[in-house]
Amino acid sequence: MTPLVGCLVVDKPAGMTSHDVVAVARRRLGERRIGHAGTLDPDATGVLVLGVGPATRLLRYATGLTKVYVGEIVLGVTTSTLDAAGEVTGRFAMDVGLDDARAAATRLTGRIEQVPPMVSAVQVGGRRLHELAREGIEVPRAPRLVEVLRFDLDQAGEPGVLRALVECSSGTYVRSLAADLGTALGGGAHLRNLRRLAVGTLVVEEGVPLDGIDATSLRPAAHLVAHLSPLTLGEEEAVGARHGRVLDRRAVGAVGDGPWRVADGDGTLLAVYEARDLDRLKPAVVLAASLP
Repeated sequence: MTPLVGCLVVDKPAGMTSHDVVAVARRRLGERRIGHAGTLDPDATGVLVLGVGPATRLLRYATGLTKVYVGEIVLGVTTSTLDAAGEVTGRFAMDVGLDDARAAATRLTGRIEQVPPMVSAVQVGGRRLHELAREGIEVPRAPRLVEVLRFDLDQAGEPGVLRALVECSSGTYVRSLAADLGTALGGGAHLRNLRRLAVGTLVVEEGVPLDGIDATSLRPAAHLVAHLSPLTLGEEEAVGARHGRVLDRRAVGAVGDGPWRVADGDGTLLAVYEARDLDRLKPAVVLAASLP
């Protein structure tokens, strides 16, 4: 039986963890080697990217891709989790115009520092923050540098609620962005109805529902590394790449700093290579020649 290999773009429903989705995919495909390229909150919906079979080894190259989200920011109410799942912790009288909200959003765009929320999966002292939060423990968290490429706001058709479109770097907490916007506007806010529209070039329109997961919904594993610099090898070099040999940078015509997605003349993905030194490339992930 030919092993399953590839990637899945799943349209995750609300009420499930990313691990729950992986478990469903394992059952439906009969394959244990399945992982995801970055968690999505249980209440959030949208794009969850999975790697299947040997393609799980490529997931590390997809985890850092830019993400796009849409959601609603409720002004005047703060919660314990910064989103609608938490308990209300404060109420504020806020009469904010769209222009003022957009101006505040502009100040939260670009390279900014964020403190991970206590309900996140970040580890401190060997324990995840959300585990500590469930025990009523709050610990100091070091701020992290993230990049918000877009933070667009519009009226959501409900008083005190704004529709937000956010394009951001991996590791950005949209719920923290919503809370920071509320603070910047002189009160507070929380996030609701978060939906991830894209991970890199993988978009929600291509996503399959949980009950649609089967072998026919698999996409080529190469989609996980489509953003990497391409490198096409001749026949002799391709044989070497299939066996994980070090490649001469000049001989294969590698340009840039890498990493490179390495394919043969037929376009078959063979491996991902990284720079070893100025003259040579080393294999980071070597895949079977038959990998789609």
